[in-house]
Order: sequence, then C-alpha cells, then structure tokens
Amino acid sequence: MYNELKRFEQILFDLCAITLLLCYSYAAVISPAATQYHRGLYVIVTYALVFLLYQSKSAWLRAVDYLLLIGSVVSIGYWILNFEAINYRTGAETTLDMVMAIIGVVISVELARRVVGNIFVIIGVTMLAYGVYGDYMPDLISHAGATFPELCVSIFYKSDGIFGIMANVLATYILLFVLFGAFLEKCGAQKFFIDFPLAAVGHKIGGPAKVAVIASGLFGSISGSAIANVVSTGSFTIPMMKKAGFKPHTAGGIEPAASIGGMFMPPIMGAGGFIMAELTGEPYSRIMLVALFPALMYFFSVFVMVHYEAKKLNIVGEKSERSAWQIFKKEWYFTLPLVVITIFMLYGYSPGYAAILGLVSCIAISWVRKDTRIGPKQFLEAARSGAENSLKIGATVGVIGIIIGVLTYSGLVLTFADIVIELAGGSLLMTIVLIALASLVLGMGVPVTAAYLITAVVAVPALTHLGVNVLAAHMIVYWLSQDSNITPPVCIAAFAGATIAEANMWKTAFSAFKFAKFLYLGPLLFGYVPGFSLDGSTMDIVKAFIFIMFGTWLYSWILSGIWIKPLFGKKQSA
Repeated sequence: MYNELKRFEQILFDLCAITLLLCYSYAAVISPAATQYHRGLYVIVTYALVFLLYQSKSAWLRAVDYLLLIGSVVSIGYWILNFEAINYRTGAETTLDMVMAIIGVVISVELARRVVGNIFVIIGVTMLAYGVYGDYMPDLISHAGATFPELCVSIFYKSDGIFGIMANVLATYILLFVLFGAFLEKCGAQKFFIDFPLAAVGHKIGGPAKVAVIASGLFGSISGSAIANVVSTGSFTIPMMKKAGFKPHTAGGIEPAASIGGMFMPPIMGAGGFIMAELTGEPYSRIMLVALFPALMYFFSVFVMVHYEAKKLNIVGEKSERSAWQIFKKEWYFTLPLVVITIFMLYGYSPGYAAILGLVSCIAISWVRKDTRIGPKQFLEAARSGAENSLKIGATVGVIGIIIGVLTYSGLVLTFADIVIELAGGSLLMTIVLIALASLVLGMGVPVTAAYLITAVVAVPALTHLGVNVLAAHMIVYWLSQDSNITPPVCIAAFAGATIAEANMWKTAFSAFKFAKFLYLGPLLFGYVPGFSLDGSTMDIVKAFIFIMFGTWLYSWILSGIWIKPLFGKKQSA
C-alpha cells in the first residue's frame, strides 16, 4: 500500500512538473504577460509540489498534507474563478471571500516553513500581528490596525499581496529560466563550462582558482542560485585548488566569492533581474545592458585578487591535455542556448519567449552527441529537476505577499524612506550602509531574491530621494541583497564551500568575504558614478568605465596584500 502511494505521488509530481513546463511554454509564446490564470495555476502547482515533496513522516500527518493540498487548490481556485467578481465588490467582501482568504494566507505560511524553515513562520506571524495590532505600535510605525479577516482579504486579493509582484514575475519569467537551466545542464553544457576555462587558464599562475572564477561566471548566470553554483562547480574546482597548493579555507572561500557574481551576470542574473524589470518598468534588455559592465568588473576584481594571491604563494596550475581552442572548436555549440536567449531578448522579445527558444535549442544540441541526447526519459527528468529547483523561490511567494501586503496596508512603505533618510542624516553613504545592514539581516532568514524584493520596496524611494536614478537604486539594493551569501555570521554559500573544502567554516567565510570585496564597492559606484549604470553622455560613460577598470585593478591589488612582501622583505611560504 505504501509503495503504491509513493508511486502515485511520483506520477502526480511528474504530471505537475510537465504541466508547469507545457502551460508556461504555451503562455510565453501566446501571452507574454501573466494573467490571474497563469499566476493562480503557478501557485496551485507549486503548493501541490511542496506538499508532495516535503511530506510529513507520520501516517496521520500525511492525511493533513493532503487536506492542506486540497485547501490550497480550493482557496486559490476560488480566487481564479471569482477574480472579476471579487475585484468588483472590493470593500464589501462576503463571508466566503474572507474564509478563503484566511485559508490561503495560513497555508502560505506553512508552505514556506516546510521549504525554507521556521524563520519564515516568525516573519509571517510578526507581520500579521503588526497588521492587526498596528494601533498599539510606537508612533513612528503605528497605523490604524485591522481585524485578522480584513487583513487576510487585503493580502490575498489585492495586487500587492500573495498574487502580486513575486507571483507575477515567477509565473512570467523565472519558472521558465529555472527549467531552461535544468535542460542546459541535462544537455551536457555544464561540462563545457568547466573544461573550456580549465584549458584556457588552468596552467597559469593560480590557474585552478581562475578556472573557478570563469566557470562560476559562465554557469552562475543560469543556475539562479549562488549556493547551487558553489555546489555544482565547486565540487570540481575546490579540490583542484587544494591540490594546486591553496589552503583549504582559501579554496573554499574563492568559489563562493566567484559564485555570487553569477547573480549579476547577464543574460539571466538569477531571478532578481526579472523582478527588477517588473518593478522599474524597464525592458529586460535594458537591465542586461546596465548589469553587464558591473558584473564583468566584479569577476575582474576576484580574478585579479586570485592572481596575486597565487603569485604571493607561487601556485601554478597544470596544463590541460587539450587546448582551449580544441575544446571550443569541438564543443562551441554548447554556447548556442545562451546566445539564442541573449539575441532574442536584445531584439525585444519577452524573456519567457526567449527562454522557450533557449530550452528548445538545448534539446536540439543534445542530439549532437549520443551520450547527451534528451529523449522522453531525460525530458521528464529535466522537467522534474527544474520543478524541484523552482520550489525554493516559489514557496516564498505567500510570505513575501504577506510582508509586502502588510507594509502597503499599514502605509509603512511611504514612511520608511523618511525614516532611513532621517537615520542617515541625509547622507547617501550612510543610507547605503543602512540598506546593506538591513539586507544582511533579512538575508539571514529569507532567500536573497526575497530579500531584494522586500528591501527594494521600502529602500529604493530613499535612494531616489537622494538623487540616485531608479535603475541604479535597484542595482544598489540587488547587489547588497547578495551579501548574506558570503558575509558572516550566516553566509550559507561560504559554508557550502567550507563543507566541500573540508575547511574551518569561519576561516572560509572570512576568506570569501575578502575575495568578494567588490560586492560592497559596486553599490557605492552605482550611487556616486552615474556612468556606472549607463546614465549620462557617451563620454561620461566611457570615462567612468576607464577609471573604474583601473580603479578595480588597483583596489584588488591593494586588498591582495602582495605589495607588503617587497615592502617588508618577508618571505611567504605556500
């Protein structure tokens, strides 16, 4: 009986995964903008996948899982079917409307708890309590308050709640790119992204570490997760760095420092780039163009620091059996999916449409070699993998909706900018520092994409008030939202690197913090140098690029500490 139930659940999971792929592939081609049907279907299937994958262990709690799954389908299905009627009677909701809203909000908190952890329960309950008891709060953040059913109605049915920005972006763009990443890996491209840089720079000074930087840049922009990047490329590059002579904590720190750069690198930039496009109203092609040079400078910074670290320790890699040109000449077609996506987005096609074409190209190039061909079985495995990978983001939709819904309902979004400016004394530098601290604390409990969205809603108005252009303000928040990956005390990506390197976690964390220093310099450049975000005349932008490139090299050279050796005449051993 148990085995039959597991088999049924596996079939149901696969059906949900295929439904996501086919429905959103069709929607991306026919209807680029997400409707209530797209958002509702995405949330229903995500909730179903979570309750199937993150199950309770005891038999009677398994029954509760199915009740929660049914409750999800009923409450969200009610929202989909009665979308227009609910909007028409806004302010005069029926008892049934309120009951469905309460069910939807409560289930969304439980869903996030299963996937992300108890911290989301604390955040969700705290925000709900703030929404209900706002009139008891200090004057600075007080509001009129609401009954619990009224608050749930606002969160569940209004456009800035559960079915707001996050659900819209997930249903329109992110899901398809997560699926694309799964198919790109399935077609064998990941091996090319490691073999090519290994042959190109693996034999140079600090070669294995430079391979980690380049491979993380290539693979990181499609993985959508710094941690996934560390685990996938790091399982190969970290042992290679240790073998070459890097200390374990240094090898474990270089990989996460390089991996978070993938979140800034076009064409995909994790999930944050699509949310940024939604929030700013800018086409995604513009977001890519603005993000490209800063991302290259980030990798250039890590690359230079790695070079001087290796030079200081006299670490040289081994020459590959094949040259980079031989590998590229034989396997260049693995770059086609990324080229297809970039070209179509630059020509103005929707990101979802470009992702579908990229996915199709993955299937096409997989048939070049017999061992990488994507047949029906491999297609199902890739769809299943993509669906599972999307859950980490998708499961946060509900609680993010609660947070943003309560902030909007209470009016705190409008006053937060004034609070930050007052605390910073009108200083742009102090405002950026406060935003960095806020995103670091928030990132300790929620995924970085969620941290970016929540922080952007309240922090961007403060930056624009101080004269920063809107896109640069979002870039500041987006870059700083990544700091919890490599900044102690949490730094999950750095701890993942430490685990692979079998190194001390805290030494690895501070090593990652050292190599990722441009993560903290970039936001300052966005704030103080308009040309860094392509704002200004052509000459202003060119001058900014030249000075920043030189400054990045100098900054990385100083932080590497190599200049200390000739200055004090001390020999450093490997």
